[in-house]
Amino acid sequence: MSRELFLDAVRGQPTPRPAFGSGTSIVTEELMDLVGAAFPDAHLNADAMTKLAMAGHTVYGFDVVMPLFSVWHESAAVGCPVEWGTKGRMPDCRGHIWETADDIRYTKDFLKHPAAQTPLKSLAMLKSALGADSAVCGKVFGPWTLGYHFFGVENWLVNAALEPDMIKACIEQLKNLTLWFAAAQLEAGADCLLLADHATRDLCGPAMYEEFLLPVHAELAQAIDCPLILHICGDTKDRMEYIRQTGLDCFHWDTKSGTSAEIRSLAGQQLSLMGGISNVAVLNNGTEADVIRQAQAAAEAGINIIGPECAVPLGVRVNNLKAVTRMDAWAASRN
Repeated sequence: MSRELFLDAVRGQPTPRPAFGSGTSIVTEELMDLVGAAFPDAHLNADAMTKLAMAGHTVYGFDVVMPLFSVWHESAAVGCPVEWGTKGRMPDCRGHIWETADDIRYTKDFLKHPAAQTPLKSLAMLKSALGADSAVCGKVFGPWTLGYHFFGVENWLVNAALEPDMIKACIEQLKNLTLWFAAAQLEAGADCLLLADHATRDLCGPAMYEEFLLPVHAELAQAIDCPLILHICGDTKDRMEYIRQTGLDCFHWDTKSGTSAEIRSLAGQQLSLMGGISNVAVLNNGTEADVIRQAQAAAEAGINIIGPECAVPLGVRVNNLKAVTRMDAWAASRN
């Protein structure tokens, strides 16, 4: 069944075929029209969120569903002034709320906020509806990304250079948000989690990743009791060795880092890999045949879970996403 196949693939165990899917948003405007649920309602309405997430399995044929389409759920629940976007525009934040580690204020009650309760309800609905038919994946953000959200990207990065001890103190406090939201999602029914932390090369160099993120990612890998997928946008080939050291089960990488074969070589055989399909060049601007060719290359390279590299652009055609799972994308690699 899809659920067990996907979870085995996340853990890097042998599977009869690659798994298909993503731990980031698979929603497009065409999909919203197709299932009768749309943004911004689907960010804060569990029924609408569930309809869109379910389509990852029922429409695209993926082996996993994931209902948190925005990056802002836990941040909004803590107090960030989030504007939830429109059908054609993803949510964004209207400003940061803290300046120093001394400003950090939150309690576990953030889990009662609608921005947290909606995905928790949706995860339970998906688990009840799908059972063994599909894996149910949750999503949490790591303390580095939460720092961007609460302090502002520029302020966070300037302080990382000038006041590294302050940033480490912030990370130590913010990691509890990641851990608490992760535990709540697992209790709600998630089979696995995507840990997203935006430590892309243009914002966070490899030395910075080693100093600030490697320790906390390794700690989260030990503390969160489920198969765990790390996602980092952008070019990450310069920190693959550090990612291997975290103990995380799987890495969801961006094709800006290289081809499937190049990333498999850098990752080695022990780290499971998710992705392989370019969002812009192939899903958004390519044909179904282009998608199949890139999925074929991912299968031949030994990518465990084949799917979009990140949250898909809202203008992507449904047929291009359905093409990811075409069986000729992997079967030929076994002949």
